[in-house]
Amino acid sequence: MAPTWMLGASLALLAHVHVTRASQPGAVKPVAAPMRDLAWGQLNFLHTTDTHGWLSGHLLEPQYSADWGDYISFSQHLKKRADDTGSDLLLVDTGDRVEGNGLYDASTPKGLFYYDAWAEQHVDIICTGNHELYQAATADYEANTTVPNFKDKYIASNLDYIDPQTSERKPMAQRYRKFKTKNQGLEVVAFGFLFDFTGNANNTIVQPVAETIKEKWFQDAMREKADLFVVIGHVGLRMEEFRTIFTALRKQNWHTPIAFFGGHAHVRDSVKYDSQAFAIASGRYFETIGFMSIDGIKKKATDDVSAEASLKFSRKYIDTNLFGMYYHTGLNETTFPTDDGKRVSKQIARARKALNLDQTYGCAPRDLWMSRAQYPANDSIYSWIQDEVFPDVVVNEKRKDKSRLAIMNTGGIRFDIFKGPFTRDSTYIVSPFVSGFNYVPDVPYNIAKKVITILNGADKILSTHGAETKFMAIPELMFTSKHGQSPIMTEENEGDERLELRSVEPDLIRGYTTKDDIGTDGDDTVHKAIPFYATPNCVQTEINFPKEGDPETVDLVFIDFIQPWIIPALKFAGGDFSSDDVKVYMDGTLTYKLSQWISKNWPRKC
Repeated sequence: MAPTWMLGASLALLAHVHVTRASQPGAVKPVAAPMRDLAWGQLNFLHTTDTHGWLSGHLLEPQYSADWGDYISFSQHLKKRADDTGSDLLLVDTGDRVEGNGLYDASTPKGLFYYDAWAEQHVDIICTGNHELYQAATADYEANTTVPNFKDKYIASNLDYIDPQTSERKPMAQRYRKFKTKNQGLEVVAFGFLFDFTGNANNTIVQPVAETIKEKWFQDAMREKADLFVVIGHVGLRMEEFRTIFTALRKQNWHTPIAFFGGHAHVRDSVKYDSQAFAIASGRYFETIGFMSIDGIKKKATDDVSAEASLKFSRKYIDTNLFGMYYHTGLNETTFPTDDGKRVSKQIARARKALNLDQTYGCAPRDLWMSRAQYPANDSIYSWIQDEVFPDVVVNEKRKDKSRLAIMNTGGIRFDIFKGPFTRDSTYIVSPFVSGFNYVPDVPYNIAKKVITILNGADKILSTHGAETKFMAIPELMFTSKHGQSPIMTEENEGDERLELRSVEPDLIRGYTTKDDIGTDGDDTVHKAIPFYATPNCVQTEINFPKEGDPETVDLVFIDFIQPWIIPALKFAGGDFSSDDVKVYMDGTLTYKLSQWISKNWPRKC
């Protein structure tokens, strides 16, 4: 028997293959592909997370080429469907809205055009991510711009903000929210958490989740009469924090349904905690719009404490492109765009033009991959940085004759480079952070050479000195699991073989192929799997080494973000060094040095 998606696929291919476009000027058009339907229920959700500035969509990737205006049109059509059928639709966002795209990062101040465009979407429940908190100025914008934009929709269950004028510590927003859905009249109690993050600026305080759930307000909130609890959070679904919250809620509410919405891990995933509690994570970079539906929710009477419902949860991971949006709404290029959606798409296009994001720095001669290529390899972005970029740019003119080791963490790179134009926008997409270069001078080489091995393989040792080493890696490798959009860990006897979920359909386009607790039918678009290779925590370049033999001492140069791991690694390697020995190596961020190298070494025209 043919797969169930084939009927929808044939209709979708006939309806949209010739008319689908992309909203932003210059964006590639989406490609027709087999589709799976959304299963609607009493209560339905659209979920975004870890958008990291990508409101323009992916201009070079057809499957993710819709923009924020298209999402607004999409959500408005689904809201109308909910109203017409008497069901409900809620929109959720779980943080990390900033850092990672020129639309946010290229302006001064950062987010000059971005916050207004983001706020055009109607979101019912929203919380903070860790990227909103790294820099004090970003946390100020969150408190003074995003929180007022979303008012009572914003929840901060374990996050406080310190007012710069009064030094008063206060909740970033309300601790929880209780509301009734529009059409079904369901009583919802919602929370908004952040994982136990410790890298926040000093104008914010993140309280550990295990401590938060002991507080009186939480104990009172979980005793509220609710038809459903909704827990949103910038938390990986398989992290301990969500399990802690689930356990507390379930002990008090034996049969009340609980819906979790997570993020941070940059993967598509779904978890079943028990028959009445499910969770969804909806990817990264506005590649994915998550859809969850719940059917069979029973309204509680005032004295009802034990009625168990026969619930049905469903989830889909929607590729963010117009082809899929047309399919799921039954509309087309003419009928799909709403006035609000078109206005926001134009607003984004104007912002991109004002920021000159399409300015070309160079023409990439080949694709350079983070995880689609093995490391080391000619098409690995890390090999390119290690072998071509760092030897040219990691130079302190006063110490240029000194042998040096240059180390960067792989998590400092956040996206691939595609063959073709490398633009101003691309610089922030590939390397969005403000990390500079520090160094420890004159380290004995027999000690310095051990550091890279320790960073990549001694987590238990380094974790006793501070953060776990996995936080230096790409997010997709921080929280490994046999479930999610790609299998990440290999068996011991597989060595460095390619990691891939294989498809029996040879003609499908490449995309996410998700296996989660619910099954393998979560992706709304049927894909051929993307190959995935594991990468180390850090990579290293040897610069100005003697042609024969080893140097006696070296300058140990590193991205400043990884200093908390460098010093313990030096000590474990036998060195007597502290943070007092660390100095700034040179001016300029990694982002600037990459764009500088590209401007000098790649042809300007493609």
